[in-house]
Amino acid sequence: MHQRYLLKIIEEFLVKRMVFIGGPRQVGKTTLCLSFLDNPDVKNQSYLNWDDIHSKANIRNGILPSSPLVILDEIHKYKHWRSLVKGFFDKNRGTQNYLITGSARLDHYRRGGDSLLGRYRYLRLHPLSLNELKITNSSDLSALLKFGGFPEPFFSQSDKEHKLWIKERLYRVVNDDIKNLENLKDYSLLEVLAESLNSRVGSLLSVKSLEEDLQVTQKTVASWIDILEKIYYVYRVYPYCAQKIKAIKKSPKLYFWDWSEVESNGARFENLVASSLLKYCNFLEDSEGEKMTLSYLRDTLHREVDFVVLKNKKPLFAVECKTGEAAVSKSILYFKDRVAIPSWYQVHMGTKDYLSRDGVRVLPFIKFCQELDLP
Repeated sequence: MHQRYLLKIIEEFLVKRMVFIGGPRQVGKTTLCLSFLDNPDVKNQSYLNWDDIHSKANIRNGILPSSPLVILDEIHKYKHWRSLVKGFFDKNRGTQNYLITGSARLDHYRRGGDSLLGRYRYLRLHPLSLNELKITNSSDLSALLKFGGFPEPFFSQSDKEHKLWIKERLYRVVNDDIKNLENLKDYSLLEVLAESLNSRVGSLLSVKSLEEDLQVTQKTVASWIDILEKIYYVYRVYPYCAQKIKAIKKSPKLYFWDWSEVESNGARFENLVASSLLKYCNFLEDSEGEKMTLSYLRDTLHREVDFVVLKNKKPLFAVECKTGEAAVSKSILYFKDRVAIPSWYQVHMGTKDYLSRDGVRVLPFIKFCQELDLP
């Protein structure tokens, strides 16, 4: 079994607090949690899944195992889950602890405020990445780009199974996850929206154009995108409002948690880079408490650099994505003279590695991940 990157930080946090693990459906949350049990093959009596009828009855009746560690899977679907785990944690503090997972954002779906404040740490589990898989060659990078970082399709690497997996996952996201959390009139249009977003990856997101395509109001489209973001299907990246340039200030770009769904090769590579940087930002936020932001840079004349990573509102570095070994982007050279960002990178899928005379590091994406020690 592949050892996930959150394992050590979970062990550290479990000493004093409950640990909540959020992340997209089928990213490996349950497998990660079961690795903490002595015999994960039989799940012994420490694992309860809300989708299991027997576990559901026990949870509703407040009957939990007496083992030192209890795993509650998809518990956010239970309306009173927060008061349940609060009571058990307070009663058994020091003798029993809890790993709690959910494919919806456990920190967003709150009822009546955060009654658990100070009792838990929240960690986001991301798909497999280059460094997590120890990828060092272009062949394995191409496989990760094609099959995505979700364990099942990546390790099987079957075209047929991958296509079926994507289709089934979208259906279950809409008909299981969202139906359990949101009361909507028409769930089928959410599938249409998700498919429509594919061609918009990496571009400025226009709610108005989606309104025209789906024949619903802009307010409805915006609320649906919010829902898809809350259940870890998509995420948005907002512009960095740098001084001294006429930067755009509102329009986000959108990306998928599963970049393998993106049809365009260029957009898929950009999505992979975005997901790797978001994983880096979320890890530093969740494990060290840093305020991390993933943004992009674009001015009113459409000059753009794909990503800017900020720590405590201060830019650390900027990244431009190119599938081929192209010359340094003119947009990077323009912004580099005007925006105070310490380091500038242009990453690609080739082999060239050099520092341009303008101080821009051009390097393979594999080496970029290694040098920045991305999780």
